[in-house]
Amino acid sequence: MNQFQNLLNDCLIDTRHVEHAAVLVTKTASISAVTTRFNISAQNAQMFADAFKHLMFTREHGFYFLERLYSCVRADKNSIYSKCEGHGLLLVKTSLYIIVATYNDHMHPSVSVEAVEKLAEYLRAKGK
Repeated sequence: MNQFQNLLNDCLIDTRHVEHAAVLVTKTASISAVTTRFNISAQNAQMFADAFKHLMFTREHGFYFLERLYSCVRADKNSIYSKCEGHGLLLVKTSLYIIVATYNDHMHPSVSVEAVEKLAEYLRAKGK
């Protein structure tokens, strides 16, 4: 298990405020770590990386991911939040990575966002 896998489990999944999570490399859209039972294809990873390059398009169209259409709630240079019914998809960017996380209808969106943003702050402080 790599360092990112441990961070995802310890900081996000084990808190029970995030359902699934992954870390992508921003420049290549490759997957560095992913939690169990979270199916992110290479095409999804590229879509998430491109979302930060085309914020206006992301705001207008959202994401079609895991057979759901997520509407965009917030999109800026560091964070993209989207939702579909009671489910949410969060993307938070650091200088080198994008954290992808989901929450379900049994979780509080604000707490999920806080957990993901805190992990991103930690990575930014480490220069990652």
